Amino acid sequence: METFVPEIEEGIPLPKNAAEALPDLSAREELDGIAKTYAELAGLTQTLLTFDKSDVEEAKKVAKQIVENPKVRPNFALMRDTTKAVLAGMLAQYDFELVDDLVKLKNFLVNKVLEEVNSAPDSKTRIQALRMLGEIDGVDAFKKRTETTHIIKPIEEVEKELMSVLEGIEYRVIEPTKVQ
Repeated sequence: METFVPEIEEGIPLPKNAAEALPDLSAREELDGIAKTYAELAGLTQTLLTFDKSDVEEAKKVAKQIVENPKVRPNFALMRDTTKAVLAGMLAQYDFELVDDLVKLKNFLVNKVLEEVNSAPDSKTRIQALRMLGEIDGVDAFKKRTETTHIIKPIEEVEKELMSVLEGIEYRVIEPTKVQ
């Protein structure tokens, strides 16, 4: 069997440790990575991650901290695997990588209105939710628009057009008639 040795370039600095080699991740990105890893491992080993009330309570506390201050960096190493899985599910469900980005907030609101459209108990509520969707910027289903176009022309061209309009006007003098 033939051995292959990759060509190693010189002069490329290596990281001092594994932590330095990893990219900077937000708490949400790190948690997403952890959750995906758990899902892959559960699929490979054909086991389910089961959690209890304490996992849910702990995940709620951490989720509240993250929502109140998105820059909070929980120490995931101190959490149980099941707590991290519950937390990832909570954050994914409500998309709480919030207010730093208004586009995500808009998407969150649109998704909630869509949920309301699908689960509304009566047609009045459904119509209100649909009206809200129609008024969203970009959808604009109910917006009345008035467009004004400004054309900038050289003064000579404007004078020429004005003179042609004035020449086209017919002048008539109408004599007042006497009423008897």
